[in-house]
Amino acid sequence: MRSRIHSFARRFGLICFLGGLLYMGSSWIMPQKAEWGFFGHRRINRMAVFTLPVEMMPFFRHHLEYLTDHAVDPDKRRYATKHEAVRHYIDIDHWGEYPFTEVPRDWTEALLRYGELRLVTGSSADTMSVKVSTILRGSSTDTVLLQVNNPALPLYLSLEDYKTFWDTYILPQYYEDEWIVPVGPTTELLGLPANQLTAVRAIDHFSEYGIVPYHLEATQAKLRQAFRRKDARSILRICAEIGHYIGDAHVPLHTTENYNGALTDQVGIHAFWESRLPELFADDGYDYFVGKAEYIRDKNDYFWNAVLDSHALLDSVLNIEKRLSQTIPSDQQYCFEERLGISIRTQCEDYAAAYHQEMDGMVEDRMRDAILAIGSAWFTAWVDAGQPDLNALLDTKASEDELKEQQRLEQQYRAGETKGRQHGS
Repeated sequence: MRSRIHSFARRFGLICFLGGLLYMGSSWIMPQKAEWGFFGHRRINRMAVFTLPVEMMPFFRHHLEYLTDHAVDPDKRRYATKHEAVRHYIDIDHWGEYPFTEVPRDWTEALLRYGELRLVTGSSADTMSVKVSTILRGSSTDTVLLQVNNPALPLYLSLEDYKTFWDTYILPQYYEDEWIVPVGPTTELLGLPANQLTAVRAIDHFSEYGIVPYHLEATQAKLRQAFRRKDARSILRICAEIGHYIGDAHVPLHTTENYNGALTDQVGIHAFWESRLPELFADDGYDYFVGKAEYIRDKNDYFWNAVLDSHALLDSVLNIEKRLSQTIPSDQQYCFEERLGISIRTQCEDYAAAYHQEMDGMVEDRMRDAILAIGSAWFTAWVDAGQPDLNALLDTKASEDELKEQQRLEQQYRAGETKGRQHGS
């Protein structure tokens, strides 16, 4: 086990990566119901600021506390909308095996590849289902082979035409509860006789398994646009939030259906790896100097590599803990500790130390990679926007509407239940 101690890390008091219970604000302590991870996300964003070049530093240093505090807004938003949770993970192993070449890296293509069109031809009971069976790659054009339950329909379409159809008529409805597709364009696309269809609906079979790499690429584009507009409030909000999603993409247990060990009789391993280990060891043992932010040339490839690199570590995360749990007596694995006046059951320090040692620096490495990736994403968006002068934006203040929205988010978080699947923080 590496033991690299640095005074800078100690000064910031980084006691956990993507883990922790306490929000150390000036006026309140997080309620006990809160997920693990708030403290860690704040610290990761905070340290990413110090990877930036001197041209960006005055603006980001000036708003350091905002970028730190609002790193957790995406987690709070899971109490406000059911559409938030899927942005934090991708159960990539649901779709195949590493390196998951069958999963399209293009967002629209992923939705149509695993989505479905339901065509109502008469009453609501008379429906046809249209699904993609295969995407055929050709030298001149790519084609989709459609699987339909009516042999009268054509089976082959241009992939470009089908993507355009989804981009135009379906994707704008992504956050709606129901996707209603215009009948006319559908009959034209599929070559059906006029008036044969009475209704068309698109069904999403993909998003429930997570969309983090796609959401990262879309958020990166929004950040570039915010820099280009010199919209200081949008820059800050998007920088804070993309930092959260990048941090999540660097956690191996955010890339699997077995995200909390339920499939391998290891329930609780998510918080163990992501929170307990850094809580105990990160303050004195990790090195957080990661160098300067780097320009990201291929954003799609960069974010997907973060997910794939995380998933490549998954077997070690699970297998090492499984082996230790079978060799260390069970009464030495869990202990009780006082937190916020409540006695909680958690992994004993000696058991955690054994697991941490066997991980051989994995948690630290993922944290370092996340910090550098966040700084690089911020830097890249600024460069792509033409490197605007940020000094004029130093004194930007939140509008009344922004403050009210933040207050609503806080109230929903404190009073509500998470919407969508609970998948760690």
